Amino acid sequence: MKIETRLFSLLAPFFFLVGTVYGVLVEWQEPVGFLGLYLTGGLAIMIGFYLGFTGKRVGMRPEDRLDAEIHEGSGEQGHFSPWSWWPLFLGLSAAAGFLGLAAGWWILYIGLGFTVIALVGWVYEYSRGAHAH
Repeated sequence: MKIETRLFSLLAPFFFLVGTVYGVLVEWQEPVGFLGLYLTGGLAIMIGFYLGFTGKRVGMRPEDRLDAEIHEGSGEQGHFSPWSWWPLFLGLSAAAGFLGLAAGWWILYIGLGFTVIALVGWVYEYSRGAHAH
């Protein structure tokens, strides 16, 4: 994960520099642009830190080595639940929350309630029922 870590670590100063240049050009009067670029730089730092931390914990992957063979990347790639309906419910609940920002605050509160229910359901999906571990 060295390449991914370097990529995001080098993108962060770029976003901070572009955000500063943008702020100077608009004379700091339009806060959405430079603030969004600063937040994007912060997000790049967080992703780069996570990838670096995970890369040290997991070790070298086959795609990180020049002498790796194709068959080394085969096998189980993670745990996915293709039958889960919780991501759909969570997405619809979040969409209702964002609709509430545009249409009315009362919709936001309803969407927030459904979002909490969907998030808890998704997190604890394997703690109960037929697929409990």
